[in-house]
Amino acid sequence: MIRLPHLLAGSLLFVLLGTSVAARADALGDVHSLHYSGQSAAAMQRADEFLALTPKDPPMRFLKGVMLADAKRYPEAIELFQKLTEDYPDLAEPYNNLAAIHAATGDYIKARATLEQALRTNPGYATAHENLGDVYATLAAQSYARALQLDARNVSVPPKLALVRELFKSKPRVAQGADTPAR
Repeated sequence: MIRLPHLLAGSLLFVLLGTSVAARADALGDVHSLHYSGQSAAAMQRADEFLALTPKDPPMRFLKGVMLADAKRYPEAIELFQKLTEDYPDLAEPYNNLAAIHAATGDYIKARATLEQALRTNPGYATAHENLGDVYATLAAQSYARALQLDARNVSVPPKLALVRELFKSKPRVAQGADTPAR
């Protein structure tokens, strides 16, 4: 299924703003470690403290968006990733994460359009290509199911529907990839 990449401390985005690389790396590392060790509330507090001092910091904003998405706080995550796409339109990762949230909430049309934007931004972004394939497969399954509802006698549709459903039969991957947003 759709994957949300998470931020690694070595992101090249560290150099975008005036905060020192070491301070940013420490803060990101702390927030990342706290969040993925199950201390999400502490991680969110640390991210908010950092962002109070450097509100435009792309890596921390991105990580906060991932944490919000992980917590299924989708409206807040959507707002944050949308703002990142506006502030840094040349970064594909926020588009990918935004698309993953749209897919998670069942809006595959928005997910498709957002992934297409991610790929216009970075045509070599493999995760976005994979996610777009998943969205197309889901849309295909929906169309095949609707075709069967409209014409249950159509013998060509059931094998197609079964094939697409087989793609997602195994348990979906965890919604975290290992991609690092890069500039």
